[in-house]
Amino acid sequence: MVEAAHWSDFYVAEVGAAAALSGLVVVAISINLKQILTVAVLPGRAAETLVMLVCAMLICSAGLIPDQPERIFGIETLVFAAAICVVSFKSQLHAASTMKGSPIHWWAVRLAVSIGAVAPIVIGGILLCLGRAEGAYWIAAGVMALLAAGVFNSWVLLIEILR
Repeated sequence: MVEAAHWSDFYVAEVGAAAALSGLVVVAISINLKQILTVAVLPGRAAETLVMLVCAMLICSAGLIPDQPERIFGIETLVFAAAICVVSFKSQLHAASTMKGSPIHWWAVRLAVSIGAVAPIVIGGILLCLGRAEGAYWIAAGVMALLAAGVFNSWVLLIEILR
């Protein structure tokens, strides 16, 4: 069984970090909106980044619900992971179709970041649904990966777009 008291400090810290990063991404998008809208793949990347960070915040918020059965937390986590996957898949599909002539590694890195961030969340959610407490560790790794992916994508939206 996942002992919520053992994870509360982690989830509180991650909720704050994800909320702060989400706000910064909104500012980054608003600052560079013209440039983002002129590059076909960037509006999707901006949406993908926001969904990753907001879902990280929501996953950690769900982890703070008192006396919640771990299977329910696993289901909630999988729902948020599904949201990330849907937005990411749509964005990646669009990126792949519009990046003809661009170096393949641009898309491959972006795909790897997205998959690498959401895969631990999915694994953790499934493990918790199966009653396996180690799923909480996978979710923790996934939340940290989502925050890292959010920072990586924010760098692109803030800095790389201006090069």
